[in-house]
Amino acid sequence: MKKNRTKAPTEINPTASAARAQGLRLNRQRAAGWAADLWTNLFRAMAYRNYRVFFLGQSVSLIGTWMQQIAMSWLVYRLTGSAFMLGLVGFATQIPAFGISPFAGVFIDRSPRRRLLILTQSLAMLQALALAVLTLAGAIEVWHILSLGVFLGVVNAFDMPGRQAFVLDLVENKSVLGNAIALNSTIFNIARLIGPAVGGILIALVGEGTCFLLNAVSFLAVIFSLFSLRLPQSRRPQTARLGTALKEGFVYVFGFAPIRAVLILLSVVSLVGMSYIILMPIFAKQILHGGPDTMGFLMAAIGLGALLGTLLLASRPRGVSLGRVLPLSVVVFAIGLSAFAYSRSLWLSLPFLVLTGFGFIVNMTSSNTILQTLADDDKRGRVMSFYTMSFIGMAPVGSLVAGALAQRIGAPAVLLLGAALCLSAAILFSRRLPALQAEAQPVYQRLAELAKAAVPPAEAS
Repeated sequence: MKKNRTKAPTEINPTASAARAQGLRLNRQRAAGWAADLWTNLFRAMAYRNYRVFFLGQSVSLIGTWMQQIAMSWLVYRLTGSAFMLGLVGFATQIPAFGISPFAGVFIDRSPRRRLLILTQSLAMLQALALAVLTLAGAIEVWHILSLGVFLGVVNAFDMPGRQAFVLDLVENKSVLGNAIALNSTIFNIARLIGPAVGGILIALVGEGTCFLLNAVSFLAVIFSLFSLRLPQSRRPQTARLGTALKEGFVYVFGFAPIRAVLILLSVVSLVGMSYIILMPIFAKQILHGGPDTMGFLMAAIGLGALLGTLLLASRPRGVSLGRVLPLSVVVFAIGLSAFAYSRSLWLSLPFLVLTGFGFIVNMTSSNTILQTLADDDKRGRVMSFYTMSFIGMAPVGSLVAGALAQRIGAPAVLLLGAALCLSAAILFSRRLPALQAEAQPVYQRLAELAKAAVPPAEAS
């Protein structure tokens, strides 16, 4: 007779089961806490009402701005078929920032910034409206585009450093400044992702004039947001003469090695690297054999990479050194740019441009944050005017040279040359980084002490 081999039920250990359940609960709590910390860290600046209002107004306006940029480039290329003319229009639109920005910085440090921005945004709206009327009427010519480009360049020479310096007025706390700048760049690049794609489709369907008109309308959102802000009474303007204040700004910017080094690296990248934007119609039409929709996709890929970069910076823990991020971001930019120059396939070009956009925006936004963190409050407008001069003012010279070179050696070769020069600048900056960090350390120590007495978000909202 066989023995009964039926196994007895496995004995359950209540202590082990309770331990496993407790472990699962702890893991879920840690995951939830990590997600909550990430969300809070990512949107720290949103605790301030003024920042929220301005952020929403910019969100609408910037989409229109990017629609106009792609429409203007395509319109110039359609009218002329010339790479040099693309470079010339870029030069005309951006060169005023090179000559006017230092004077604009003095004006920004003396004037109520909200009033200044209402004026500049209104003038930019009129420029977009003029482009729309001329284009929709069929009367647009290249000299119109050049003239209106110069006008917009003069406006931007005041608007861009003014907006950058205005960020601290909105959050009132330097410890949140980096997050606020990164979120500004995030919405800028969300617009870069949406605007060119929508603009390319609209150009194919109804033409460039509609893009200009929609951009003009979009300015109403940011103008309304500026009127809706609740800001404390503006400080009294400085009494120093223009020449004295201008000299003081030059001495301050070029006498402090960390600020000077950041501006030089940004200038090199803008001068020899940013020309790929101006040459994009050539890649879309001649190299990738597409149309305005192809160009829209290429620009959107750059925007996607830039968006990823700004989200990474916005969620950055406070202990991460942006000084080390700067040269690394330029290396990433140069790699993406080189790969795009070699590509002859749209589906390969798109991820390469994502990498290019990521590297460039991380460099630009990190530079902005470092400069605003290091700058004294009474010189912030002048420091950011040099930032505008380095970022926007150097680009038109590069655009003009790139357009002329592309006629002779081809657009891909121009991008490869620019990538090599950017890589060289990043290596030189990395070699000087330890000395620069040591010189900037006292400033960061002083800011850490001041942050303890900063206005809490609950009081500022």
